[in-house]
Amino acid sequence: MLDMLIKGGSVVDGTGAPAVAADVGVRDGRAVAIGDVTEEATETIDATGLIVCPGFIDPHTHYDAQIFWDPRATPSNLFGVTSMVAGNCGFSLAPLGDDADGEYLKRMMVKVEGMALEALDQGVPWNWHSFGEYLDRVSDNGTAINVGFLVGHCALRRVVMKDDAVGHEADAAQVAQMRRLLKESIEAGAMGFSTGRSFTHNDWDGNPVPSRWAAEEEVLELCRETAEHDGTTLEWVADGCLNGFDDDEVELMTRMSIEGKRPLNWNVLTIDSARPEAYLNQIAACEKANREGARVVALTMPILVGMNMSLGTFCALHQLPEWKTIFDLDIDERMEKLRELDVVTWLENQAALPEAGVFSRLTGWDDYLVGDTYSEANEGLKGRRLGDIARERGRRAFHTMVEIALEDDLRTVWWPLPTDDDPESWRLRAQAWEHDAVMIGGSDAGAHLDRMAGAPYTAAWLDDCLRGRKLTTIENAIRHLTDVPARLFGLRDRGRIEEGFFADIVLFDADTIGATDVALVFDLPGDSRRLYSEATGIKRVIVNGVTTVIDGAATEALPGKVLRSGTDTDTVLVG
Repeated sequence: MLDMLIKGGSVVDGTGAPAVAADVGVRDGRAVAIGDVTEEATETIDATGLIVCPGFIDPHTHYDAQIFWDPRATPSNLFGVTSMVAGNCGFSLAPLGDDADGEYLKRMMVKVEGMALEALDQGVPWNWHSFGEYLDRVSDNGTAINVGFLVGHCALRRVVMKDDAVGHEADAAQVAQMRRLLKESIEAGAMGFSTGRSFTHNDWDGNPVPSRWAAEEEVLELCRETAEHDGTTLEWVADGCLNGFDDDEVELMTRMSIEGKRPLNWNVLTIDSARPEAYLNQIAACEKANREGARVVALTMPILVGMNMSLGTFCALHQLPEWKTIFDLDIDERMEKLRELDVVTWLENQAALPEAGVFSRLTGWDDYLVGDTYSEANEGLKGRRLGDIARERGRRAFHTMVEIALEDDLRTVWWPLPTDDDPESWRLRAQAWEHDAVMIGGSDAGAHLDRMAGAPYTAAWLDDCLRGRKLTTIENAIRHLTDVPARLFGLRDRGRIEEGFFADIVLFDADTIGATDVALVFDLPGDSRRLYSEATGIKRVIVNGVTTVIDGAATEALPGKVLRSGTDTDTVLVG
C-alpha cells in the first residue's frame, strides 16, 4: 500500500518537459509510481485542477540562526521551498573555539546580515564547538525543510586566529590549521566552503570581516581542501558581485573553481538597463572563467525585491560615498549633524558621485515612498511619494527626507521604488535566465529581516510567468527553481518528480499562485521585527513524503533533514 497518492493533478516534473496529467504515488518518502496509479493509499490527495511539481530549492539563504527558533524556516516553507543552502557569503555559526568566538560571530551577523541581536541571544543555543556538533543540534531540533550548510571562512579564521582574524593575514601554520578545521567540518557533513571579500561586509566594530583579510593563497588552500571531499561546492561574494569584476577577481574565482574542482556560485547578478556595462562585465567574467575550465555561476533574482531604507539604522544607503562619516555617529550626534543644511547638501552631492556605483540606484529621492512613521508631525505621510511631499513644501526631495526623518528621531521607514522596472531590463533578465552561467536564486532568506523579503520569489515569479509579463513558460520556470539548483549542488534524488526520487512536492493553483504584500511583524525572539509575506495558491507542500503545509498553513511535521556532503550529495566536477 502507498503512504500517499496524489490523484488527478497536472504534473510538471522539473525537467522542462510539458505538463502531463498523472497521479503520483509515494512510499517511504519517495515517489514510487507516476502515471495512472491504481494502488490503494493510506492518504489520497485530490489534485484536480492543480499543478504538481517538485519542491523548490533555494540556493542562497541565511537561516543558520533562525532555524533554531523557527525549524519551519518561515516563510520559505510557505512558498514551496523544500530544500535550501545556508552558510553563504563566508558566514556560518560554526565551528566555534570558545564563547568569545560565538560572541564575535553573533555580533558580526547582526551587522552583515541584519539579524536582531535579541533574537540571536534568546533564540540560538550556542551549545556547540565543532561543525559536526552544529549540524547535530540542527538535526536534533528538527526542521521542516531539507538544509545543507557551507563552512564560512569567517568562522574558520576566528577559531584559528582569534582577534588577529581581523587586521592580519594568516601565516602558513594558521592556514594549515584552518585547512584541518575545514576538513573536519566537511567530513562531519558540511556541503562545502564559502568566503566573502565584499567591501559591504563589516563587523560589529565597523572593521572588514575576517575573510576580507585573507590572502589569495589562503582562499585557494581552503578550496583545495574542499576538492578532497565528495559532494562539495564553493560559494563567494566579492566587490565585483556589485560593481563588476576586475581582472584579479576573475582570475581568483577561476582558480578557486579549478583548484577546488567544484562549481562556484556568486551572489547576486543585478540587471539594470541603465547600467548594461555592469551586467555584461559580470556575464563576461563567468564566460571567461568557464572557458578556462572553471564552472562559475551567477545567481540572479527573477523578481524585483524591495528593500527599505532608514537614516537611523544600518542599511544600503550607508554604502554611498563617505556617508559613513555621518552615519557611523550615534543617533544623537547624527541628528545634530543632519540639522545642518550644509551637511545635508554635502550628503546629497556625495550620493551623486560616480563612486556610488550600484548604490546609485538608491538616489532617486523623488521616488521614495514613506513607510512607517512614529510622530504626530508625520501622521498621514505613510504611503505617499517623497517627491510629491517635497513639492508641496517647496524643498528638495532629499532635504525633505531628512526633515521627515528627524521628526521621527530617524526611525522613519523608506521604500525606494525600483529604478529597473522597465521593459529593456526585463528583456535582459529573460535573456540572462537562459545563460548556462546563470542560476535563479539569491533570496537571502533569513537575513536582512527588517530590510527586505526575498523568500516570496518562487511563488511571485510563477505568478508573473502565468499572469504577468509571461517571459518564460511555467515548465521552464519550475525547472529553474528545482532541477537546475539540484544538479549544480549535486543533490541526490531531488529536484524532479521521478520514480525513485524523494517526494519533495508542491501542489499549487495556477489561477491564484502568488504572494501577499509585505508587512512588518514582531514575531522574532525578543519581539524583534521582520518583513513578512505569505503565499497564495499553494495548496500543499510535501517534504520527504510528509505534508508540511496545507492551504498556506504549516503543519506540526518536521520531516526535513540536514543534507550532508557525500551522503546526500554527489560530486559535480568542473572542466
